[in-house]
Amino acid sequence: RKLRLKEALLGRSRGGLTSKIHLAADRRCRPLALVLTAGQAGDSLQFIPVLDRVRVRLPVGRPRTRPAAVAADKAYSSRGNRAYLRKRGIKAVIPEKRDQAVNRKKKGARGGRPVSHDAGLYKERNTVERLINKLKAWRGIATRYDKSPESYLAGLHLRAAMIWIDDLLKPAD
Repeated sequence: RKLRLKEALLGRSRGGLTSKIHLAADRRCRPLALVLTAGQAGDSLQFIPVLDRVRVRLPVGRPRTRPAAVAADKAYSSRGNRAYLRKRGIKAVIPEKRDQAVNRKKKGARGGRPVSHDAGLYKERNTVERLINKLKAWRGIATRYDKSPESYLAGLHLRAAMIWIDDLLKPAD
């Protein structure tokens, strides 16, 4: 079982072992959920597992699991992901891939309506990129020194906790 876990989380390429970090962030560049996959694994398939791990605990009540909106890269644009968000009542802010738009137009009236997204909200997607830069400020994550997926994921969780602590200790603006 352990061997399968390593094979699933570490991909092989000409450069050696590779991996991808899929994550969700809030507007203050704090990590909400992390998923580690092999480097050659597709992005779109990890959209739902990442969202399923999001839990925001408020002072009272159960943790919130449904954000008002999700801004994601074109790599996460798929009919299944949009249907998942629609079913849960979450606004999708994901631009449509060019090939998906062409295929939709080829179908004519059966292809459905064009996908719309809020350009203003989409501009805030850079919070994920800024969070990745914060994670990679820690050299162990940036250079991937850890060879086992378990220790690398533990390092990611440790760095994520450090980001949260730093944010909580900052004076309010």
